[in-house]
Amino acid sequence: MSNRPMPNRPMPNRPMPPRPMPGNNPRSHRRHKKRGAGKLGIAGALGGAVAMAAVAAGIVIFRPPAGDETTPPSSLSSQEGGQGSLPSTPAPAAGPVLSITTPEGYGYGLAAVKAGTDGRPPGGQAAPAGTTYVYAEYILTNNQRRPALLDYPADLFMPLAQVPDSSRERCMPQPGIPEDMCTLPNTSKVTARVGGAKPPISEAGDTLIPAGASYLVRITSDFPVKDAIKPSDLKLFVWNARYTSDRKGIELAFP
Repeated sequence: MSNRPMPNRPMPNRPMPPRPMPGNNPRSHRRHKKRGAGKLGIAGALGGAVAMAAVAAGIVIFRPPAGDETTPPSSLSSQEGGQGSLPSTPAPAAGPVLSITTPEGYGYGLAAVKAGTDGRPPGGQAAPAGTTYVYAEYILTNNQRRPALLDYPADLFMPLAQVPDSSRERCMPQPGIPEDMCTLPNTSKVTARVGGAKPPISEAGDTLIPAGASYLVRITSDFPVKDAIKPSDLKLFVWNARYTSDRKGIELAFP
């Protein structure tokens, strides 16, 4: 083997790779992305957990308190006019029954009982001299198999000639009623249960008549009329469009 020295060959002039500048390391960038993705995943998981907690909290907040369920209908223990402790009365003599139905589907039967005068109605003031209050009674029946709203379809009419001048402007003629008759503001009230009828019931703030129950209703004028009026001058009519579709008053005939 020769011991001659090897010639000095020049090394090829290869460019040196550039040093990455701080912040431009692609691997570092990928690591940042991975770390960012991890943070987003954690944030998403935390957000989902917070949302689930909020939903759960909402369920707890909006859940109705225990014992707040709707209660079934109950018998009235008191009322305006004492419906809760209504006495029971045998069925009185009455005229022909008029059957009517409301737009809501409630069905009623009405039958006139009597009319009269009263110088001092129960709980009211005595009528001034020369005047008297008038009233009429009728039987109101729920003729369906479900409770019906306690309503008062009948209205009391009297001759306009028997209304004092001071109350004439309050006397209201109605379509389908003879022109010489009008109705004054009045008050209707259940005064008794007929036969073995159950008392009214209260449901969601409404007063209802149990299925098949009949009540005696008394309607009294709020204003006095001339004391020359006779019971035979008084009439009961059903005239409101809620009960009659042809806008003609239907008379309830007395027995």
